[in-house]
Amino acid sequence: MCGCLAMIGAAFVVVPPRTNVLLLGVDRAPDETFLGRTDTIILATFQPLKPYVGMLSIPRDLWVVIPGVGENRINTAHYFAEGEDPGSGPFATRDTIRENFGVGVNYFVRIRFSGIKNIVEALGGLDMEFPEQVSGYPAGTHHLNGDQVLAFVRDRSGTDDFFRMAHGQLFLKSFIKQVVQPATWLRLPAVYAAAMRSLDTNLPIWYWPRLGVTILRVGPDGIDNRVITREMTDPFMTNEGAQVLGPNWPAIEPVLVEMFGK
Repeated sequence: MCGCLAMIGAAFVVVPPRTNVLLLGVDRAPDETFLGRTDTIILATFQPLKPYVGMLSIPRDLWVVIPGVGENRINTAHYFAEGEDPGSGPFATRDTIRENFGVGVNYFVRIRFSGIKNIVEALGGLDMEFPEQVSGYPAGTHHLNGDQVLAFVRDRSGTDDFFRMAHGQLFLKSFIKQVVQPATWLRLPAVYAAAMRSLDTNLPIWYWPRLGVTILRVGPDGIDNRVITREMTDPFMTNEGAQVLGPNWPAIEPVLVEMFGK
């Protein structure tokens, strides 16, 4: 028995498996809680051997079946569960992803949006490159402080949720690009401390170096950033008059196969 466990452990180190992680951004939650809707939902996958890192942004207004609740916006899965049992929100969202997308997820990282300000300040500000004019910034590279980055991530001035998802992807890419730069490494302890005040995760500590090395091997520009696009959804109005997005599964399924191998 011990020999089998040793072989499994060795295989885990030498041939690391695919790891899927649910990244959740919780906005407008009461202080020191996570009681809020997940306005950012990103399904990430890490394959150390290829190497490959993929991140798929899911619209918060996607109309899905929430286990134990029924049909509703996907961002409410976290809110409903967290209100009933603090700490259960990420697992309810995980179960919702499994039920609707057929992708297995064991780990999550969730962060309160309000904590982004302190993280960016600990980083010394964040360099963000805008390919075109956006949120009042002209095209080009801009060094933003914590308040500016938080406002950018929260920006609702676009016409729909797809606009905000693009902002979230751009923030993540910029953040990763900056933290892998050697000039930033002296600031990482302060960044870590700031993140831990607003972050919650069940990802084991020994996974972090593996995922970090995978990102380094791929490089920030090599991350496969995708979103569920407008063409993958069918907008409609619920009986209560809410504008939501029905998933077009025949259009979404090929993306799931490419990114997550399902």
